[in-house]
Amino acid sequence: MDIAQRIAQFENMVQADPENDMAHFSLGRVYAEAGRAREAAESFLRCCQINPAMSKAYQLAGEQLVAAGDHAIAGEVLTKGFTTAASRGDRLPQKAMGELLTKLGLPVPQVGGTASAASEITGAFVCKRTGRPGSKLTRQPFRGPVGSWIFENISAQTWDEWIRQGTKVINELRLDLSRDQDAATYDQHMREYLGIDEALLAELEKGKA
Repeated sequence: MDIAQRIAQFENMVQADPENDMAHFSLGRVYAEAGRAREAAESFLRCCQINPAMSKAYQLAGEQLVAAGDHAIAGEVLTKGFTTAASRGDRLPQKAMGELLTKLGLPVPQVGGTASAASEITGAFVCKRTGRPGSKLTRQPFRGPVGSWIFENISAQTWDEWIRQGTKVINELRLDLSRDQDAATYDQHMREYLGIDEALLAELEKGKA
């Protein structure tokens, strides 16, 4: 599927379900691939409005705003995103946004609380994606390093939310999970929803036996 077809596919998803944060996130991704920085930024920002806990969307919105030459708004988005990522313990997006703020000559926020600290205070399992206390999964959702990471970092409540979201992805993209390409598309959406970016995926795959 070429880039124009993928853009059309995700534009249709956004039109069909305007409150679908992952549809806006995925549309932002393909706009960015196509070099449409301003439209990509708008899609990522809409994702942030729907799901304020999705720190990766702040990072990508900031990057695309910089690419579009809108440094002032990029600074505001990155500053908010940095604080959000710090509160949730999302180290990779937090680090990337801090570095970008420094490149822009802007101050990096001083932050204190983290998801780990919240866990210590409440004594509950804290979901790495949402930063909220929840229940730990009773077992890995599937085998392999990604399944192990999900078990250690994602709450049962967030995983249930993904199952519902994943059903939407299958239906809206008409995926047949018996086909390798469709299964890969589903897995990519799952990783994006759960905050597993390419850097983290590479790190997890390194430890694969």
